[in-house]
Order: sequence, then C-alpha cells, then structure tokens
Amino acid sequence: MKRKADTQSNGQNGRGILKKRAKTVLADEDVHKSFRKGLFAKDILEKYTKDYAESEPYKHSVISSLINDDLLRSVRDEIRESVQFTPKETDIYKIHQSGDLANLDGLDDGALEKLPSLLRLRDAMYSSKFRKYVSTITGSGELSGRKTDMAINVYTPGCHLLCHDDVIGSRRISYILYLTDPDIPWKEEWGGALRLFPTTAHEDDGVKTITPTPDTTKIIPPAWNQLSFFAVQPGLSFHDVEEVYHAESGEQLQKDGGRIRMAISGWFHIPQIGEEGYIEGEEEKWGKNSSLKQLQGNPDRYDFPKPQPIAVEPPSEPAAEKELTEADLDFLLKYMAPTYLTPDTLEDMAESFMDASTVTLDGLLSNKFSTRVREYVEAQEAAPLPEDSTEIEKGSWKVAKPPHKHRFLYMQPFNSSNVDKASLEDPIKELTEVFLPSRQFRLWLEIATKCDIENYDILARRFRRGLDYALATSHDGEPRLEISLGLTPSPGWGADEEEADTEDGEDDDDEEKREEPTAKTNGSKPKQNGESKSSGKTREEELEEPEEEEGDDVGGHEVYMAGDDDEDEDAAVYKTSDESEDDNVLFTMPASWNKMSIVLRDSGVLKFVKYVSKHAKGDRWDVNASFGVKIEEIEGEEEMVPLEESDEEEVFNGFPDSDDSDSD
Repeated sequence: MKRKADTQSNGQNGRGILKKRAKTVLADEDVHKSFRKGLFAKDILEKYTKDYAESEPYKHSVISSLINDDLLRSVRDEIRESVQFTPKETDIYKIHQSGDLANLDGLDDGALEKLPSLLRLRDAMYSSKFRKYVSTITGSGELSGRKTDMAINVYTPGCHLLCHDDVIGSRRISYILYLTDPDIPWKEEWGGALRLFPTTAHEDDGVKTITPTPDTTKIIPPAWNQLSFFAVQPGLSFHDVEEVYHAESGEQLQKDGGRIRMAISGWFHIPQIGEEGYIEGEEEKWGKNSSLKQLQGNPDRYDFPKPQPIAVEPPSEPAAEKELTEADLDFLLKYMAPTYLTPDTLEDMAESFMDASTVTLDGLLSNKFSTRVREYVEAQEAAPLPEDSTEIEKGSWKVAKPPHKHRFLYMQPFNSSNVDKASLEDPIKELTEVFLPSRQFRLWLEIATKCDIENYDILARRFRRGLDYALATSHDGEPRLEISLGLTPSPGWGADEEEADTEDGEDDDDEEKREEPTAKTNGSKPKQNGESKSSGKTREEELEEPEEEEGDDVGGHEVYMAGDDDEDEDAAVYKTSDESEDDNVLFTMPASWNKMSIVLRDSGVLKFVKYVSKHAKGDRWDVNASFGVKIEEIEGEEEMVPLEESDEEEVFNGFPDSDDSDSD
C-alpha cells in the first residue's frame, strides 16, 4: 500500500521511519463496543463452534455483521479518503494491494490521525478477547496478539486469486472481513466469492497422498461486514477468490457501484516469545511440519497431464546437409502455408532464431487446413460443456490437475504407430497425431532452428474462460525447443488484432505473410489496458470510476520469465506499477489465431499461461509441444539469456508492503 506523502523518508523501503510505538491495548469495554452487540454471548459462541465443526469441505466459519456498523463505515470512509493501492499482477493473482496494517504503528502522528477507526479495528481484531473467541470456535490453540498480519485488498472487475492453501510460516488462522458497499448489497452473480476446494486422499502401498480436486464445492459470496475464516491446514485448506465479473456496460457498472470487492484480510499466527501460549521452537516445528505435509506421499503421481516424451531414432547415416525432399514438401503442404517451405524463408527463420532464440510465425497453417480447424473450434465452443470435471473426462478431453498448479482441458496423442482413421476427421487430433509428430515436420523444425531433435511431447490445450490457467513452472535440465500453435479464433486478446481479424477465404499470398520475429529483447511488454505507468497508485474511490469495457485485458497470454533467486518474493510478478515491472519477462505469446511461436527454453526459465477472464470472447486454444534437442555448434550462436534486472529501490510512500501478498 502506498499512502500519501505525509511520511516520506530516505529510509530503505520506508523502514527507516518506523517508530517503536507500543500497540494500543483496548479495554474490554472498548473491545465489546467495537463488535456487534451480543456477539460474545455464550449461546452465539456455541452456535458458531458447532457450525464450524460440521462445515465442509473443510472446517470454516462465516460470521455476519461482525463489527459495530458505525465503526466499520468509518473504517471504509478512512480507506476511501486516505489509503492508496498498488495494482499488482502475478501468475496467481490480479489485485490492488495496500501494505501490511501491522506497520500502522510505525507511522507518524499526522498520518495516524487520518486512520483512527482503522487502527481501532485492527486492535480490536487482535485483542485478547476476540483471539480467544476465534480460538474457541476453531480449536486452534492460542493465537498471537503481537504478530498482527493484515492488509486491505481491492478486487475490481477482472481481478482474481487462484487456488492456494495459505501455508506460509507461522500462520494458524486465515480470515477475510468484507468492506463492500454497505448501501449496495453485493450480488452473487458479480463473482468475487471465496471458494473452497475439497481434497481426495490416495493410498499407495501404505503411503497417503492428498490432492485438491479441480472443482470447488463451497461458495461464500462477499457481504458487507461479513467475516469468513478457517484454520490454515497444509495440503487441505485450498481455496481461491472467484473473478469479479465485468458488467455488461459502463452504465450497469456504475449502477452496481463499480463492483468494488474491498476486504481486510490476514492471519492469526502462533504465539510469539513472551506471549501466553508461547512454546519455544514451536514456530520452527510448525513451519517444518507444514512443509513436510505438503511434500508427503506421491503428489507427482496425481499431477496431470503427465509428460509423454517420444524418443526419436537418430539416422544411421547423418546427411551432410538437411533438406526437404519433394515427398516431404508434398506432405507438409497438406498442413502448412507454402511461404514457410521455401529455402529463403527457412534461412531467414534460422538467422532470426539464432539471434533471439525465439521466432513467431503468423499464418503457419494452410488456408484449407486452418479453415477446418476454425470450424471445429467454433463448433466445440458453441456446444455446452459439463460443469463437472468427471463428466468432461468421459469424452476425449481431460482436465489438468491439481488446481494449485494448473487447470485446463487437454488432449494427448495416443502415441501409436497406427493412426486411427477417426483422427483424420478431427483436425486437432490430426495436428497432434499426424502433422506435428511426423518426421517431415521435425526435419523442417531442425532446419529452421539448427537443432537436432532427440524427443518430442505434444499436447492440445483448451483454456476455458472464467476457469482455466497454468501457474508458473520452471524447466530444469538441458535447453529444449518449445512450440505453441495458437488456434484461438475469437478476437479481443490484445495481440495484433488487425492481423488476427483476417477473413477466411483470403488469397494465400495474404494469409501466408510471415511476421518479423517478436522476440523479447528489452523486457518490454505490450501495455495492458487500464495500467498506469505514471504512478500506479490509486485511491479506492477512484477505482469506482467505470472503465471502458472494450479492450480490457482478458488474460490467456503465455509468458516466459527469468527465474527469481529470491524465494521470499512472488515467483512470477510480471506486472506492477513499478517502471521495472517486466524486466524479467523474456517472451510473451497472447492467445492468437494460426500463429506459431518457437522458443529455445533454458534451464531455470519460468513459464505460465495467465488465467482466462470470463470477459474473454471465447476460450484459448493451442497445441503445445516440447522437443529435446542437441544444439548444433555454430560460431556466433546466441541463446536466450535472462534479462538484466533493475537494482533501483522503490521510493517509500507510506508503511511498507506486506511480505506475504496472497491475501484474499
């Protein structure tokens, strides 16, 4: 969170200005007045305790009208008037964040005078009275009042937080207190709900493995002055925050109050030294136990899709120079635009690829075959899909899982030497089982990249809007070629829209024009709509101004990033308000139609596909393939290398940001 400049300082990240001020301890009478009347009554406590014990899919509780209404309205007014937010986007979330409210005590008196109600709310939430109340309901044991951990998060249309279990450090209880508009009740169809994932226990030779299912079973919509909370349980407490959905028009958005999902979220921690309930070494033991529980069993066994690399037999007599025969060209012309099969084009491609380790080819598929693919995809999108993953998997498409890693529909080739005739009737299967695994395509790819292919693995993917994503994963090992053939016919993905809107039936000469390579060589990323490079800091009341619906960032882009050695930071922060926001972005491939990217991926490079917003005009379709390669020794060859990152420190403009940013 970046506050107004009352508290500027030269201290690194602002910590130089923090004063050592003791936290205020509220009297019991003040604590009671801070909450709704009757909350602490014995029968009310017993009811919440009983409800918590019986809740599914894991134990959780929802308390309506938690805080004194006048106090919470004052808190909301203070936030709207005095608190600014920083937009931040990673592979797992897109939100507007404040900083850690624990650091309110470090602000000077002038700054604190603007936030008296917020300070009182924090002290009431972490008072001994309320901590014991929560501890009784959950059976969690003592909770720390010294280690406060809370922040304000604002979700505007398009914002979301994907599946995770909240397990970090000494967290014991996770909570969310909603500050949505008290005079415009939140509607369930606006999204923004807290959703809980059930888990499945697998037994393998006496070893138990627990994984979350891809579908949620409990939905808790936001509501003014509502508290939702649950015990943090490694491998069990999986949840997400549903996307806040766009309104049909700017007029409707204004009528809905902007659909601003504001909440104070945070955690209660294990008691710290000197506190009641403190046990020496418990925090370290808790952290180790949490990590152990997350790693126990055989989780990789239940990670789908599984790699299915197919080894390529090397030729008995390597040719002096690789070249396509007339028969090879006849086969490839069934699928590819002629432009990409000429010697001059292949030579240009190889030169570009050697320079940048990436190349992007527009209009790769022939007009005839791409028309078949478009008709198939559009027919698939027109047909309704089951909501339940089990029902979907009765067909040819499967669901990627577990959801804290990825969720999308996929189809793998049968990897059989005998191609089913039915495959020729399905153009996606024909791509994955006939064209891409063919010797002819592999030879073409070797000529275009100056690499020797040793194995390949092919996967067709469909990312459903409002549901699917692939979180960042790292590649460890030798460099490999990765291709992504975009098969998304719908517009509005923010990439080369003028070219993407090519009408069917155009002359092949127009369709088969090749783009210049779009390698990321300077870390720049196409600017996203609604992003402000000037300050990136926005007051909550300014967030309520309706934005233009057309051109909103709907996600679905595939991103390659240099890995970050700092384990304490989010692994895949690719968009913030900082000027150096995308220094480690190497290459970005938005959802596209009939466009292929070829990337040489080095060890340690992260890759993810951003969550596809429900606001997208269609699903994201592609065929993804990786090729194990041996790189030819050619003088002057360059490989993709991580980009130089900025060493500049952000100027402090308030209390510091929270170290733990996955707030709900």
